[in-house]
Amino acid sequence: MKELKCPKCGSTFSVDEADYALLLSQVKNGEFEAELSRRVHEMEQNQQAKMSAQLQMEKVQNQLQQQQLQAQVQQLQSQIQQAEQQKELAVAQVRQKATESYMKKEQELAEAKTKWAEQLKAAQEQVQYYKDLKMKMSTKMVGETLEIHCSTLFNQYLRPLMPYAYFEKDNEVVGGTKGDFVFRDKSEDGVEYVSIMFEMKNENDETATKHKNEDFFAKLDSDRKKKNCEYAVLVSLLEPESELYNGGIVDVSHRYEKMYVIRPQFFIPLITLLCQTSKKSLDAKRELMLVKQQQVDVTNFEEKLMAFKDGFTRNVRLANERFQDAIDEIDKTIAHLTKVRENLVKSGDNLNAADKKLQDVTVKRLTYGNPTMKAMFDKVKK
Repeated sequence: MKELKCPKCGSTFSVDEADYALLLSQVKNGEFEAELSRRVHEMEQNQQAKMSAQLQMEKVQNQLQQQQLQAQVQQLQSQIQQAEQQKELAVAQVRQKATESYMKKEQELAEAKTKWAEQLKAAQEQVQYYKDLKMKMSTKMVGETLEIHCSTLFNQYLRPLMPYAYFEKDNEVVGGTKGDFVFRDKSEDGVEYVSIMFEMKNENDETATKHKNEDFFAKLDSDRKKKNCEYAVLVSLLEPESELYNGGIVDVSHRYEKMYVIRPQFFIPLITLLCQTSKKSLDAKRELMLVKQQQVDVTNFEEKLMAFKDGFTRNVRLANERFQDAIDEIDKTIAHLTKVRENLVKSGDNLNAADKKLQDVTVKRLTYGNPTMKAMFDKVKK
């Protein structure tokens, strides 16, 4: 029997084992269901909390993603804005540079037009000046005046800038011809880096036979080679109506090596241009000059050595000849002295014989057979 106490009224009562088991079973089933219900409720609450937390998390993640997207969008918009600003700045800079370049080109063009106009005016004045001179002077005076004009230009504009330059009339006739002027310039260490043979040609408008510039190319090229000049320049007022020669510096190197034809107004610019071009090869010319000098030194050494050998051989030959002559003279002298000795020996023998004979001479012998002489000696003795 089991005693049970009522939790409400506090009274006790007895139950057998079967009833107790039944009651216990009922109590357990009720508690289990209550516990189960509680557990289910907790699980539902936990599930709802998890779902709520997950939803909250997803919401937060969505908010974060939206914020990140917004930040990225803002960054992209900022980059796009910066790119647009840089583009506008670059376009503005390009426009400014283009404007400045255009204005500079316009200024250069204006300056070039002004300079060209001045040069054209100066050229026209020079042409008019030379035309006037041609009308007043003979053919010889016309040519000499062009030479004087070029010489004056050089001394006025280039002489102060080229202290080592040589520009003089070509007075040395080689092969029956000579040029008009020879120009040479050297570096400070004495290396010649440019040389020009000049020919100045002009004629009166009244001259019956008109010459052309090409009539003088062959002679100018020949004079250039004879005087060892690098360039050949024809300063000409011939063919005054030719657009080719009036246009500037005319290169005729396709016909004759390093030859140019110019009007007098291009005399100074051409010399300056050729000097600047030739200075770029100055180092190479220094090395070439050094190699040539070394070759000359070797050649001079060989020539001096050969001259010494020839001189020494000649001296030896002459010494041998003189030695042989001396030996021959000595032999001749010995033979002569031997002959003289023999003659002296014979003379000594003769003198000895004469002395012997002299010793044998007595008065008795001399008066023998000569009574007269004997009587005279006897008389002298008495």
